[in-house]
Amino acid sequence: MTSSPEKSAAKSADPVDSLVLHATDNHVSWITLNRPEALNAITPDQRERLIQHLSHASCDPGVRAVVITATGRGFCAGADLRGGPPTGGPQAGGPQAGEQVAGEQVAGERVAGDVARMIRLGAQRLIGAVLDCEKPVIAAVNGTAAGLGAHLALACDLVLAADSAKFIEVFVRRGLVPDGGGAYLLPRLIGPQRTKELMFFGDALTAADAARLGLVNRVVPADDLEKTARDWAERLATGPTRALALTKQLVNASLDTDRTTAFAAEAAAQEINMTTTDANEGVAAFTERRTPHYRGR
Repeated sequence: MTSSPEKSAAKSADPVDSLVLHATDNHVSWITLNRPEALNAITPDQRERLIQHLSHASCDPGVRAVVITATGRGFCAGADLRGGPPTGGPQAGGPQAGEQVAGEQVAGERVAGDVARMIRLGAQRLIGAVLDCEKPVIAAVNGTAAGLGAHLALACDLVLAADSAKFIEVFVRRGLVPDGGGAYLLPRLIGPQRTKELMFFGDALTAADAARLGLVNRVVPADDLEKTARDWAERLATGPTRALALTKQLVNASLDTDRTTAFAAEAAAQEINMTTTDANEGVAAFTERRTPHYRGR
């Protein structure tokens, strides 16, 4: 997918800016992975830039929706496991200084806790940044989404997929345990049995099958993906932004809490939301029988 934000993104001396394109258009933040030759496998630098863009989207009143997409034939092949060759010679007992593990540089000989720390501060932070973003986030999946790339898409609030897209829980093929929140996200979307089937076998799931299971909101022809993502994002960007943020928080927390806590959170969210300009506008527009004009405040 080559979007117009790619064309309009400002040039920067930072090479990461060419690998994660960014532009804001009609109050929509477009974040585009741009390593097509690597199927957009995410490096640590790219991951940090993604987190930064999502954080800024939460804070910026001029941003009212986010789209995450990619260039080329892949959405994201996961974390970049290749990196460069290790600087030290081979030795039993784990990676050496300079070697890549889960896309991260190992500073020295691996010790207990290193891998867990990498996952916690790496893949999990990225997925958390999507889930915690205060603006609605749409994934426009233009091609294969594998491993962390699949979880990046599925953490988004809405998922659009080109008819050529595929989703792969690739970890088992590498002898790895799923990371990036996969074992948290998938059971909540499709239940534990379906999740185990995908994670145990690692088979590629077509966009149509992903939609049938409930992982994807809509499948569209590849040529229509950008237009559909733009239509959805701009519709969200004209909505009551704070009400959408509070709604996202309530829904994301709903499966992790009991009814009493969920009801209390709902009441608190209503209390907070009724202080916003948009809530007052929505009520006024209803009583005056006119279309509301929301400002995102």
